[in-house]
Amino acid sequence: MSLFPVGTNRLVEPFAGSAAISLAAGHTKRVKRWTINDLHRPLVDLWTEIVHNPDAISDKYESIWKAQLGDERAHYDRVRDRFNAHHRPEDFLYLLARCVKAAVRYNARGEFNNSPDNRRLGAVPGTMRRHITGASALLKGRSSLLSVDYREVLESAKPGDLVYMDPPYQGVVDTRNHRYRHGISFDEFVSALDGLRRKGVAFIVSYDGRTGAKRYGRALPASLGLTHVEVLAGRSTQATLLGRDDSTFESLYLSPEIRADEGHLRHGPRDANSGVPLFAESV
Repeated sequence: MSLFPVGTNRLVEPFAGSAAISLAAGHTKRVKRWTINDLHRPLVDLWTEIVHNPDAISDKYESIWKAQLGDERAHYDRVRDRFNAHHRPEDFLYLLARCVKAAVRYNARGEFNNSPDNRRLGAVPGTMRRHITGASALLKGRSSLLSVDYREVLESAKPGDLVYMDPPYQGVVDTRNHRYRHGISFDEFVSALDGLRRKGVAFIVSYDGRTGAKRYGRALPASLGLTHVEVLAGRSTQATLLGRDDSTFESLYLSPEIRADEGHLRHGPRDANSGVPLFAESV
């Protein structure tokens, strides 16, 4: 949050996922308006329910959560099958609350296939309701929820906005598994960043960077004129899911409009999200 330019009008997340940055920015009153986009339509449908129908989605979650008691694993499998057939937001919310690391994973057939974390039952209904109500209070009437190609979102960005991008990581998408359904072209992404730079739009790009000596993907080109900062992030979700113990360093790329004080980054960008665990594994 310390990197946000003073006077930011709108926060734009083209790869929003859990929208943790947007929620953290709202809690710290860094911005007042948001554009939240993700190409994964079921996730945006869930966010739409959270923002506009918080009581209804909370009630449905409570019903699904209570139905699992005494039959937790079989119930999870039934809900997962039902979600793959119908893509209902309430089923997706339950799966995210119960699955390992709250990670969205799909197989080659496009079916959600993450396993449940059998150590926990997911957020109890009262806790989930508080998180949902809080998110709705922050975002309702002040946010646009979209499910379009990220380039379309970037085309609408203008000076005074801050674009935060946490795209599907190179090297993970292409070579390891199907946890991310939609990869992006590196060259097209670089071109889109160049377009932002030419318009004078402030932006931050987060990459995983490296785990131990293993680097993920290609560095963004120096021709973009970005400041590159490596941040020690501890053991990442990606490393955990792939059974590794290596320390992970995230790469942050900052546009010329942002002045980085590396002392502000010593705890890493992920720590800034810990106060708003709507889908987090800790709930």
